Amino acid sequence: MSVVTIKDVAARAGVSPKTVSRVINGEAHVRPELRDLVQKVVAELDYRPNAFARSLSSSRSYLLGLFIDDPVSGYAADVQHGALMGCRARSYHLVVEPVDLTAPDWAGEVRASIAALRLDGAVVAPPICDDAALMAIFAEAGLPTVLVAPSIAPPTSGTVRMDDRRAAQEMTDYLIALGHRRIGFVQGPLSHSASARREEGFRAAMAAAGLAVDESCVMRGDFTSRSGMELGEHLLALPERPTAAFAANDDMALGVLITAMKLGIAVPEQLSVCGFDDAPSSRAAWPQLTTVRQPKAEMAMAAVDILVDPEFRRKAGGEGSQLMLPHEMVVRGSTGPA
Repeated sequence: MSVVTIKDVAARAGVSPKTVSRVINGEAHVRPELRDLVQKVVAELDYRPNAFARSLSSSRSYLLGLFIDDPVSGYAADVQHGALMGCRARSYHLVVEPVDLTAPDWAGEVRASIAALRLDGAVVAPPICDDAALMAIFAEAGLPTVLVAPSIAPPTSGTVRMDDRRAAQEMTDYLIALGHRRIGFVQGPLSHSASARREEGFRAAMAAAGLAVDESCVMRGDFTSRSGMELGEHLLALPERPTAAFAANDDMALGVLITAMKLGIAVPEQLSVCGFDDAPSSRAAWPQLTTVRQPKAEMAMAAVDILVDPEFRRKAGGEGSQLMLPHEMVVRGSTGPA
């Protein structure tokens, strides 16, 4: 089969090749109806722009970098998927760059990657999006950045997030509505700003309901199932154990669930367990885990759109745009009446 060219797309759409190029590159000053027509023809003909030729004919590389601390985690997998889908829709390519802030020369490695790849922009995932030294490197390189779920919104970087505090408050309200009064909370690590926001939501819901938080039922984990298992043993060994346990992510919630099963504590009849994220493992567990669905892939896709689509960026607020995406509470079999 012959390779579809930009001229083929232009001929089918009845426009000039330059107009097709503008649409593909996300440039402004293209009428919405014309943009829709060209995109429809691109899809019909399955046109794939030649990345090498595009970079030669412009000042852009059509490469975006995803900077992330742990590329093999479940969270990272969803973020990578969203960024890949966003890049594919915009005819860009994604380069995943792991950043280990504990490595001796991590800063030099990041600078070398930016220089070698000639990136058009960077999506930066938590928790490294809160590192001032890393952000300074992007700034000195003049690299446009969009941060996913940062603790604060820098004025020169776009941000995409969800309302962690409100989501945790809604989950706690749900447990209280089920009759739970003594609720344990497994905190996330201090290095993740979302950990604090989720704990704030838990405490706000308890206070609004006039319920005291027993600090012996609040324990610090590290977002791993191992820590959830270990803390679950302490939590469930208390003289007056909680009737519900809310963990700041799904992996820790699953650890608590495993420990409850090990101790012969029925879930949800004797203990309700819920988490946060809606990771794939939350659906593989039994009983399946009640959790908050965090729009991880959608946040990464929106980050790509802010970087490469001027119209999307303008609607999102321009430079330093801040998007808040909706969350969803997913009720499954791991929670029930107290």
